[in-house]
Amino acid sequence: MNLSGRPVAGSAPKPRTRTDHAYALLRGDIIAGRLKPGTKLRVEQLRADYDIGATPLREALSRLSADGFVISEGQRGFRVVPISYDDLQDITRVRILIETEALRDSIENGDDAWEARLVAAYYRLSKLEAQEEQDYEQRERANEAFHDALLAGCTSPLLRRLHHTLYDQHKRYRNISLMNPAVPRDVHEEHRAIYDAALERDAQRACEATRVHVMRTMEVTLDVFRKAEETPTSTAD
Repeated sequence: MNLSGRPVAGSAPKPRTRTDHAYALLRGDIIAGRLKPGTKLRVEQLRADYDIGATPLREALSRLSADGFVISEGQRGFRVVPISYDDLQDITRVRILIETEALRDSIENGDDAWEARLVAAYYRLSKLEAQEEQDYEQRERANEAFHDALLAGCTSPLLRRLHHTLYDQHKRYRNISLMNPAVPRDVHEEHRAIYDAALERDAQRACEATRVHVMRTMEVTLDVFRKAEETPTSTAD
């Protein structure tokens, strides 16, 4: 099947070259779980699936390796980074460090345009979260737009870039957490707590609310992992 028409997860810049295009498609499919953790990424197979040449695919895979989405195995090629308890905990810890530092800077330096963008993003997200039948793709885009708006006032481009990569790495696990809707969680209330504190320019409270929000995702995902391990596998007689 040709995958080149699939929607791309994340908020990467619009592709400008064939390598950018390949990178965006592969990264999007890794984040969304269409390329599953641990999957061997054979260039010849990817050429057929994505209708992209070998050279831009290899260049894209090298970039994805540098960003932590793909493992380079030397002469053996590439594979999608596996998921694990330790990886999730490490990504969560570092995301919180980067995101709260960027948020603090954003709150301190954000102007009226930053406030207007944040208000609009929160309004769109709240409307989607209030719907009984939710469109997953729309909600995910609105969720990402909200988190981007929170950090839009940050004066450090490096912090923003680091956060973007960590957000997408964490999103691989957040997609797993959505497999367990039975876990009690009021995500809208978590977002509201961050939003209110940010508008009030209370950086300490906003950062704490953000830490709780990100940690809650990790906890729900770990619960999914534990339940999967506890589920007995059937064996043939």
